Amino acid sequence: MQFDPSKICGSNTYKLLTGVIIPRPIGWISSVSPNGEYNLAPFSFFNAVGEDPPHVMFSTVRTGDKNKDTLNNVLATKQFVVNMVTEDLVEKMNTTAQAIPSDESEFDLAGLTPIDSVKIKVPRVKECLVTLECEMVHHYFLEDHKNGGACIIIGKVLLFHVDEKVLLEGTKINMDIYKPVARLAGSNYSKLGEIFSIKRN
Repeated sequence: MQFDPSKICGSNTYKLLTGVIIPRPIGWISSVSPNGEYNLAPFSFFNAVGEDPPHVMFSTVRTGDKNKDTLNNVLATKQFVVNMVTEDLVEKMNTTAQAIPSDESEFDLAGLTPIDSVKIKVPRVKECLVTLECEMVHHYFLEDHKNGGACIIIGKVLLFHVDEKVLLEGTKINMDIYKPVARLAGSNYSKLGEIFSIKRN
């Protein structure tokens, strides 16, 4: 079978994309509005894009040509925090995916604790084992869209916060303690499962 995205509906394109590109890490993005209102939302179009210097990206859809609060906040303040999702926080992460009024906080909705960052004004999720303070350096709106498209945000990592209990020697991460969660398609998520190694030639 072949599928031309210009000839099928957007929902089918979405199902194909999110069904075959798996698993995807979850960027649980906290931001703050110019008025000081806290926002927290998960994005599975998220990943690292380089280490010299370290940068990450996430993409937020614009259904109906409308920006999500996260996008508005990051475009206005140029700051955000990536809070990494682990097994014990997946239900709370799912709670923050709800659409609520802009003047309400997902921190309160999910019973999470906002704590100050060091280099930026955006709060971090205290309950997370790993958080990344980021400064937006670039954004790009997808062109030729049918229903609003999406905006890609690229941020420079200014500071890593890593709980000591997930560290092995130096900066290596103990996956047995970290227990990250990844996004699949539909309502499905995945744990790490079996891990195997292949040495490069």
